[in-house]
Amino acid sequence: MLYDSYFKNPGDVPALLDKIRVYTDRSGPIRLMEICGTHTMAIARSGLRSLLPPSVTLLSGPGCPVCVTPAQVIDCILSLSQQPGILVASYGDLLRVPGSARGDSLLRRRASGGHVLSVYSPMDALEAAAAHPETEVIFLGVGFETTAPGTAACILEAAARGIPNFSVLCLLKQTEPALRALIEADDFAVDGFLCPGHVAAILGANAFSFLPDDYRLPGVVSGFEPADLLYSVLMLAQMLAQGRPALQNEYTRLVQPDGNPAAKSLIEQVFSPAPSDWRGLGHIPASGYAIRPAYARWDAAQKFGLRPGPDVEPPGCRCAQVIRGVLHPSACPLFGRACTPQDPVGPCMVSGEGACAAWYQYGAKAPGPQANIER
Repeated sequence: MLYDSYFKNPGDVPALLDKIRVYTDRSGPIRLMEICGTHTMAIARSGLRSLLPPSVTLLSGPGCPVCVTPAQVIDCILSLSQQPGILVASYGDLLRVPGSARGDSLLRRRASGGHVLSVYSPMDALEAAAAHPETEVIFLGVGFETTAPGTAACILEAAARGIPNFSVLCLLKQTEPALRALIEADDFAVDGFLCPGHVAAILGANAFSFLPDDYRLPGVVSGFEPADLLYSVLMLAQMLAQGRPALQNEYTRLVQPDGNPAAKSLIEQVFSPAPSDWRGLGHIPASGYAIRPAYARWDAAQKFGLRPGPDVEPPGCRCAQVIRGVLHPSACPLFGRACTPQDPVGPCMVSGEGACAAWYQYGAKAPGPQANIER
């Protein structure tokens, strides 16, 4: 098994790096993008960029669900937290994300009397609703396909128990439409993708077959250990050198070709595809999830008539460009100066999966003389 061969033999790393150099000598410089926030942090934490030859550039794409949630949606959520009789429940990452006004976050609103609850799962929010029937509890269902099954199961549980004061603000997003929008953009400059192991565990590795089939781009479904990522880079470098783009699954110890049938069934039962707004990518048809009419009673957007305002971004914030992989975090004029994890301007510096936070925490440096990405 790959795990036995590489994870337990760090002495093999120089040989892997030598192979990558050989392949990039043949192909020329390559630009690879990860589209998973856990990959972003794992790459920064392991110092992988410092090991790879200069011919390999690693970019961070739209893999942080908190980061791609637009500022106007955050503004709408902030207003909810101030309404009497409403309790907003959220994963911890979202609490510190500012809206369009700097410093205005759920954490700040809670400190000034707003009704905000930090939870580890949607079921925590459901139990809070059951314990306080006089309060409307709204769970912020943020995430990609990875968290969609758990959110769906919670809605089904609310329906089965008949808990009327619980609802979900569905902020879930789908990976494939976003990648297609990214690839088809004028400023796209990526040669291959490290595909997210978490999403693939739900949807299956075959969910990313559109990369080579439709765009002739290689993709590798990767795990999260440093050896996973290094070997995945090698697989991509080999495909690019040989001119044979394909989809390969490095994370075979967890990811199956067709994914998790039970999890996909939950998503299908509760959600349907819907248009969604993405920070950095704009409005993308069928890129989000909507709660099906059968469960409209637990849909916060319908229950409270929520309509986010016009698109706005904090002044000077370059998260949109960072999310698209056209700007390294250190090239943002605010990075490490006006924008730090302690006082963030944009979400990429807040989230534990954000590219700016990863670069700041682990001291990543942009390759080459410039920090912006050019072909």
